[in-house]
Amino acid sequence: MSELQENLAHLRARIEAACDRSGRHPDSVRLMAVSKNQPPSRVAEAAAAGLRLFGENRVQEAKIKIPQCPGHLEWHFIGHLQSNKARDAVARFQVVQGVDSLALAEELQKQAAKQARSLPVLLEVNVAGESSKFGWNPDRLLSEFQQLNALSRLEVHGLMTIAPYAVDPERVRPVFRRLRELRDRCADLLGAPLPVLSMGMSGDLEVAIEEGSTMVRVGTALFGERPRRTVDSDTDSPDL
Repeated sequence: MSELQENLAHLRARIEAACDRSGRHPDSVRLMAVSKNQPPSRVAEAAAAGLRLFGENRVQEAKIKIPQCPGHLEWHFIGHLQSNKARDAVARFQVVQGVDSLALAEELQKQAAKQARSLPVLLEVNVAGESSKFGWNPDRLLSEFQQLNALSRLEVHGLMTIAPYAVDPERVRPVFRRLRELRDRCADLLGAPLPVLSMGMSGDLEVAIEEGSTMVRVGTALFGERPRRTVDSDTDSPDL
């Protein structure tokens, strides 16, 4: 068994244990492989091990990498998206996570219309109010939610957040709980379910799952230490 296969087995055991504690089926949580800086060969290895969902946080890197990877994979954009890269993001990704402002949503709407497609998105919320991170303030998201819902080319599937780093994951449990509660309020405004909660990473995925996460984003716990960056491009996102 390769190191990646061993890491994947360990991650699946962690997810299964967290689901068991919270009375959930393991299939209710999707594992995203964050392939930032990983070469196509590593993506192919992960795909051969059974992973299908991958996340990239730089458009320029993804433009080069995705065509070299197996064609059956599902790609999500998970970084901070600059408006001038919205066209390429719409063209390359099945889902854009991290939609963090009404202005960006409106640009994605424009580009999706030009490309004659509907675009599933997740709305990023800065639950902890960290100045170093992007995302909606919860109150502002609620006040702008109907405007977002009126964007006909965007399909809001749920919310995402990046919790503050903490040695003890229990310290960030309230962040995940508040995102779940905010998702429920948004669903009430929408009058329909918002099924996706993308929250939890390598160090805190158990707590996130216990608080309702349906998607965890994992990089280093799967691939090991990340290789040095080979493509100079977009704004960085925190390690996952």
